[in-house]
Amino acid sequence: MAVPKRRVSKTRAAKRRTHYKLTLAVPVKDKDGSWKMPHRVNKFTGNYKSN
Repeated sequence: MAVPKRRVSKTRAAKRRTHYKLTLAVPVKDKDGSWKMPHRVNKFTGNYKSN
């Protein structure tokens, strides 16, 4: 049976649990006025950036 050699500190345990607080991405408005998810290709224009 696996047993930890040392006690895990509060800080180390908290670092491991940080991903529990993630939130959903919020859509952003492009220059052409359409909405898209960040870091995604715009469906209407086919552009990745708002250039």
